[in-house]
Amino acid sequence: MNGGTTEKSIAENVAAVRERIAAAANRAGRKADEVTLVAVSKTRMPGEIETAVEAGVLDLGENKVQEIRSKYDILRVFTENSAKNRNIKWHMIGHLQRNKVKYIVDKVSLIHSVDSLRLAEEIDCRIDSLGGTMDVLLQVNAAAEESKSGVAPGEVKQLVSAILGTCENVRIRGLMTIVPTANDPEDVRRYFSEIKSLYDEVGHEYRCEKLDFTWLSMGMTHDFEVAVEEGANMVRVGTGIFGSRVYV
Repeated sequence: MNGGTTEKSIAENVAAVRERIAAAANRAGRKADEVTLVAVSKTRMPGEIETAVEAGVLDLGENKVQEIRSKYDILRVFTENSAKNRNIKWHMIGHLQRNKVKYIVDKVSLIHSVDSLRLAEEIDCRIDSLGGTMDVLLQVNAAAEESKSGVAPGEVKQLVSAILGTCENVRIRGLMTIVPTANDPEDVRRYFSEIKSLYDEVGHEYRCEKLDFTWLSMGMTHDFEVAVEEGANMVRVGTGIFGSRVYV
């Protein structure tokens, strides 16, 4: 498997990550089951993902549309043939181009990376043709990094109002952020804290059917414990479950 990861080690890694989530939640006076673990399966082979699913991870995150498309049916057949009831949920966590929305709106449960009205409008249009509603998170660029997508914290309310006033089939479920990479996760704690405060503020201010703040998606392999301590209830872990990636 990629990076020398074995089925046993993937299962062990899942257990270890869950233990770390539980410990972080406990330190914050919260329960472990309040936090959803999303396994980031980009570049991973279906067999590796199946092992993580067998270990109990049912939320899978992908950065690229083409990877969701290539893995969706394979994992669907796997879960249908499984002895256990495995209801996998796919998450689009990477930057999403408007011209690729049509390929995933019937496959994903949650889009984490909405950062413009135009993208929300495209999602709205595409999901309308399917007769459904798409749950989305607004991506916030917590540290104003040029290399990252996302709306500035001070512009979140404006985007919320625009989407609520324009999109009939898009439901805003919360916020997502990617903070700067730091050797010491303590160095980025303030960003998690700031986005949690923003999440609480927006969720309290806007109360309607098309806005149901449920998810605060923040924290990855190197910093998810601090994110949980600061209020994250959804974390995105890839390397911590599957090991180092091998890009070919």
